[in-house]
Amino acid sequence: MSATLIDGKAIAAKMREEVAARAAHLADEGWQPRLVSLSVGDTSAARLYVRNQQKSAESAGVAFEARDYPHDTSLEQLSGIIQGLNADPRVNGIIIQRPLPDHIPVKTLQKLVHPLKDVEGMHPASIGNIVYNDLALGPCTAVAAVEILKTLPLDIEGLNVTVIGHSEIVGKPIAFLLMGLGATVTVCHHMTRSVAMHSRAADAVFVAVGKPGLVTGDMLKPGCVVIDIGINRVEGKTVGDVEFDSCAEVAGWITPVPGGVGPVTVATLMANAVKATEMQMNHYRDAYARTDM
Repeated sequence: MSATLIDGKAIAAKMREEVAARAAHLADEGWQPRLVSLSVGDTSAARLYVRNQQKSAESAGVAFEARDYPHDTSLEQLSGIIQGLNADPRVNGIIIQRPLPDHIPVKTLQKLVHPLKDVEGMHPASIGNIVYNDLALGPCTAVAAVEILKTLPLDIEGLNVTVIGHSEIVGKPIAFLLMGLGATVTVCHHMTRSVAMHSRAADAVFVAVGKPGLVTGDMLKPGCVVIDIGINRVEGKTVGDVEFDSCAEVAGWITPVPGGVGPVTVATLMANAVKATEMQMNHYRDAYARTDM
């Protein structure tokens, strides 16, 4: 392997240290950051994610409460629960765990979360702000992937980047975040005629499709950065969207799966929790500050 392995766990640990310092300051001000996680129905698929989130929250000084609701909980009931959390100043962030039962549309719930408490960055306002280069609470995975690129000794201004995958919560936000940093971005999707033509010209390749082995070494420019966001289960193992061995022979830097983007995504969630708490603290202070003194 010629590529340098990007250590997502080390990046995440450094982020959590910074988050913990900010969380401690907020706690001293009477604003202990607190997250509430909502799971509905069979929670086995999300249990590992919730456990990792709770562990990361504890290490970052962020309070974490996991709530499980039965499968037959209605959309109306969940709407009322979210509205109650929106109105509760003791709750600073709301996480909606997936998957959800078929009768609960996830986008509807995401729209109900107040933008100031949208620590997952899934509200249309949160994603829309990225278009205006106004990143407050961005989609965690997209922000994490870009943060990883920023840790490398590369000048992002003018960098040629190919993003493979154009989902609303990963591919598209990554493209806009990178354009905001001055990169030249190409986005590939299922209608792109030749993905390899674009990836071979790129200094950095982001892959978020959900197809194991999609990107191979012969599709890369020697010395490029490969950031693999895919998570797939193949023969009992967790793998990404790139064929790791062949890509590692060509790339200059590459993220492993697991241990790459995943840990940084969870750390970004904690950073969003602290940012959300800071925004809410300032909002309440501005709204209720005395002006007659």
